[in-house]
Amino acid sequence: MFNLPFRIGSFIMLMWGSIMLIPIMVTGGNLWEIGVFVQSAVCCYFLSWLLGRLSSDYQVTMEPRPLFLATSINWLLMSFTGALPYVFSMPGLDFSDALFESISGVTTTGSTVITGLDSLPMSLLLWRSITQWVGGIGIILMAVAVLPYLKVGGMRLFKTESSEWAQLDSGHIYKVAKYISLTYFTITLLCYLVYLILGMDWFDALNHSLSTVSTGGYSTHDQSFGFYQQPSMLIAASIFMILGGCPFFLYIKSIQHRSNDVFRDVQVRLFLKLILVMVTLVCVARLLSPHSEGAWSIFANSTFNIISVITTTGYASQDYSTWGSFSLLIFAFLTFSGACSGSTSGGIKLFRFQLLYIYVKEHLVSAVHPKCIQSREYNHRPVSEEVLVSSLAFLFFVMLSWFVCTMLLAACGLDPVTAISGALTALMNVGPGFGNTIGPAGNFGALPTPAKYILCGAMLLGRLEYLTLVVIFSREFWKW
Repeated sequence: MFNLPFRIGSFIMLMWGSIMLIPIMVTGGNLWEIGVFVQSAVCCYFLSWLLGRLSSDYQVTMEPRPLFLATSINWLLMSFTGALPYVFSMPGLDFSDALFESISGVTTTGSTVITGLDSLPMSLLLWRSITQWVGGIGIILMAVAVLPYLKVGGMRLFKTESSEWAQLDSGHIYKVAKYISLTYFTITLLCYLVYLILGMDWFDALNHSLSTVSTGGYSTHDQSFGFYQQPSMLIAASIFMILGGCPFFLYIKSIQHRSNDVFRDVQVRLFLKLILVMVTLVCVARLLSPHSEGAWSIFANSTFNIISVITTTGYASQDYSTWGSFSLLIFAFLTFSGACSGSTSGGIKLFRFQLLYIYVKEHLVSAVHPKCIQSREYNHRPVSEEVLVSSLAFLFFVMLSWFVCTMLLAACGLDPVTAISGALTALMNVGPGFGNTIGPAGNFGALPTPAKYILCGAMLLGRLEYLTLVVIFSREFWKW
């Protein structure tokens, strides 16, 4: 059972170590900074060698248990080794802080414990952004190729839609990686060029393009995107966050078939309608309340922050917790949603709410007309009972995880607002929470060490779609 996880882990650590050498290009020849990333890469290469030695050469099969184990182990490996550059370059930083920053990056959550970003070495800032960009493409590959195969949280629904790439048994994983990587890289490059044209310097444009398309939210400034208050910059970032929040396999299908599959998808249509409605509501609420901003600025900032939350990016151009209780409740609602399945965003994902609506509607009709035969379809495809039950199980785990995590944070001494919103934003991989401590203008650095470890676990739990991580701790998983 461990052969597949070790073989995949060996390859992942080899690639991860090589990626760690990229920030050396912006060290300016500083030997100390070069040493930080070389040491980190060497540790990854050693782990790669060790895992390679522990695995055997016989042919492996893509069975659920080894895939569950491989998914969890390799995300943990990337998270712990991703903390090494922080540990080696910032001796005063606690390991809990380094691990928190790494997991927040790899899971594209965007929460941070580090202050003084404007004065950090360029190499470390670039590493933060790279972790998010790699984590973004990692979750796409997992959502399109692995989770449907494992029947996690209703993802089986997309097995047919991505059947050209999701057949792991047929050796199509290479095709998955090639097409998705090309699409991901192209969108990131376009984002980088747009940021350059709109006035960002090359380094900020590079970092922000990596964290925008990955819907991660790491910035090179303590003010986050508030450092750039040009409405045109905010609108451009909003567009690329939307692109990051749409299913990537639909981009590929649209290009291959020369069609508009993206806009015909019911999940994408709900995503865009939700953005339109929420932006309208917040803009109207802000215009009717006392304000000192112009209408265009209100529209740009409202659009940017709403899209940042719904796509779980975590950027903030303003402290939206000061926009009034109505707007704040909208942001709290959007924290749950997430964008589309097969995208870089976290959260519950909109398709699960659509499936829940189908399930509830079906039961309401059955209560009135018990003998009525109803067709159950999603995106013009039949939906099985297995998919609906799996989605309900996923939602149950979300609520249970939120409750447990909130109580654990409260036990660490956090106030109710910080505990509730901290647990929610970590599990949904959003970034900022609510309140003065971890709100859009705050930072997670002030939290006690036990709370940071709890949030680390919550971020991984949410990113791995709950069941993927939980199932390996069940007794049934280890029964032969």
